[in-house]
Amino acid sequence: MNTNQNSGFMPAEESDHLRTWMAFDVNQSWGRRYLAETQKNIADVALAIAKYEPVTMLVNKENYATAQKLMGSEVELIIHPLDDVWMRDTGPVFVFDQQHRKAAIDFNFNGWGNKQKHDRDAKVASFIIEKSGAELIKTRLILEGGAIVVDGDGTAIFTESCIINSNRNLGINKTECENELKRLLGLEEIIWLPGIRDQDITDGHTDGYVKFVKPGMVVAGYESDPLSYDYQITQCHLDILRKAVDAKGRKLDVITLEAPRKIRQKYVSDNFFASFINYYVCNNAVIMPEFGDEKADKAAAEKLEELYPKRDIVMINIDAIAIGGGGIHCLTQQEPRF
Repeated sequence: MNTNQNSGFMPAEESDHLRTWMAFDVNQSWGRRYLAETQKNIADVALAIAKYEPVTMLVNKENYATAQKLMGSEVELIIHPLDDVWMRDTGPVFVFDQQHRKAAIDFNFNGWGNKQKHDRDAKVASFIIEKSGAELIKTRLILEGGAIVVDGDGTAIFTESCIINSNRNLGINKTECENELKRLLGLEEIIWLPGIRDQDITDGHTDGYVKFVKPGMVVAGYESDPLSYDYQITQCHLDILRKAVDAKGRKLDVITLEAPRKIRQKYVSDNFFASFINYYVCNNAVIMPEFGDEKADKAAAEKLEELYPKRDIVMINIDAIAIGGGGIHCLTQQEPRF
């Protein structure tokens, strides 16, 4: 299974970052109608993060002027061909290697199981690895950064619907996936959630359902609308998480964040990604979405203030991004400080 013998260790997202990587360009298959608003959403997220740590953003040549107008000198722009905006999935996953040096994994992005054109995005990870001076750690596994949730203390949570899926890892069984993920990310324990296939382009990425706040504590999404396809699956995930034990033998402390019951009318769509869980932890801040549901937005912000008392909580309207099926975490990829 191993394509080379190097192994890695992925630090928790809340560890110190050198920078955040992002991408500016929106795939026309979903972004044409709301292009200007989507570009503004991307810029708003980047500028919010840039107050706390450097942001480097890839951008197609034809959109460079627009990106520069929206972000000025606050964000570093690098021209590079792109198909879409989801840096969490197309970018590399940064890890420490065995000598505690900067390394990164290219997880062989294939357009979420060949659901979307991805010729350019398939080359993003290798470009960033070279640009950042990281050592490449190779693997045969195909998956995306949005499928990875780690605590930085030996435990990870994954969804089977995404990783144990023939559209990514044909012929590779669950045990082989586990062994390879443990090697690549420095894991001792993996908690599997079922996820859900074919309801969104990602086949149920983990970062839409659960996030580690710290070792032994997770915040998990709960969909209270019985008519939502996520209603039963979020309840199932909560049951699994409440019974789970991490790599150090701790039972998880599970905090729930209820999804909004309404969004702004203009953006109502089956594809709208209304997840408070998909927030991003950067240096000294938490960048989170708001959806126009005053009660739910307030409750989510207050809960994150409790969970991250030493970080600023920054709320951003990302409606045009959410209608494309993603959130703030999906837009970002952290490069830890080595």
